[in-house]
Formats: sequence, C-alpha cells, structure tokens
Amino acid sequence: MSQDVIGILSDSHGDLAAFDAAYELLRAKGAQRFIFLGGRYTDLDEWILDRRERSRGGREYSGADFIQDVARWLAVTEQKPRPRSLSLGDDALKELEEDPLLVREHFLRTPERDSLQYRDPSIPRKMLDMVGDTLCCLVHDKNDLSRDDLVNALVFIHGKDSEPKLVQIGPRYFLTPGRLAGAAEQTCALLEREDRNLRFSAFRLDGSVILEPQLLLLDRRSKLTIK
Repeated sequence: MSQDVIGILSDSHGDLAAFDAAYELLRAKGAQRFIFLGGRYTDLDEWILDRRERSRGGREYSGADFIQDVARWLAVTEQKPRPRSLSLGDDALKELEEDPLLVREHFLRTPERDSLQYRDPSIPRKMLDMVGDTLCCLVHDKNDLSRDDLVNALVFIHGKDSEPKLVQIGPRYFLTPGRLAGAAEQTCALLEREDRNLRFSAFRLDGSVILEPQLLLLDRRSKLTIK
C-alpha cells in the first residue's frame, strides 16, 4: 500500500474549473498532499476562495464568517505541525473536505517567471521536499535549475510542458504533469511512494490514464552537498 501519495498540478492559467477537477480526481486517487507548480501562482488562492464561496452556498461573506475563519486559523496555528512524511488519517482528510481554508496547508507551490511572486525575495522560486528518503526539487521552469540543484536532488518536478513526461538523465529523473490549460489535453499526475521506491503516473481530467505508472529506480548512493 502506498505510504505517501502526492498530487501534482501545473499551468492552470486561470482555469479554476480545471484546477478543481484535477484536485478532486487526485484526491479520489488517494493524494494526501499536493504540489502546484505555478502557471499562475495565485490560482491556488483564487480556487480556495471559490471553493469557500461554494461551501457557503453562494451567500455573501458575513461578519460571522470572518469570526469563524479567524477562530479556525488560530486553531490551526496552535496545532503541532504534521510531519510531511506521514500519511493523513481519515479525520484529516475529512477536515479537508469540510473546510476549504485548511486545503492550502497541504499544498506546496512555486512561482512562474512572469508573476510578481517570482520577483518577491520572500517567496522561493524553487522548493525542496522529501518523498520518503528521496530529495525532490520543485520548480515551474526547469531552466531555472542550477548546477547545485542538479547535484543535490535526484528527482525534479517541473511545469511548463505540454504533456506529462518522465525523463531519466543518468541517475536523475525529471517529471512533469502536463498542463491544466493551454494544451491539447488537460492533465495532472500522481507521485507515489511504495517502501523505498517512487512511482509516477498521469491522467486526463476525466480520470483516464495518459501515462501508465512508471517506476523510478533511484540511485541513493549520490551524496547531498551543502554550501
């Protein structure tokens, strides 16, 4: 059984309906946390706002809603952080279903070059994440990867590609989920951990498989360098 299932989305470019469809599809396939690689950095925030509005039945945001939101955020910040490597339990998954505000806590995201966030020094252009004991580097445009990135990580997850791909170069793997907007097919992907292995697959938004599950045979003898 998979111990860690990660949903990967990219390049939504304002298509919140596609974003929502991909999220629901990946969650139905067992995704417990998510990576959004940009292609409009703020789409995650706008999708959450849209999801909140739908959860209120479209009624206008009120003072009571504000007080409830503040209480929820205070409750979240007072909780001990949940380790990324652990699977979410049934209670946590139900919490995500019922409270759109908490969904953001289970997303990592990276900005694209033409966004304001890309120029904000407080927002990283690339992120590192551990999937099991494998170091992954997340970035919207793989051309932003540096020599140090290529030395340190074994798996690179990027956007800005028209279709899902898994490319191996030496001991390293480059994964992309394809695009949610602006391509012939709208696609998203899953990265799953099974024991010490990783498996990558991709889907159209109707749930059909566009890239069959592929195993990443990782050479963990590569050493991490820290500068």
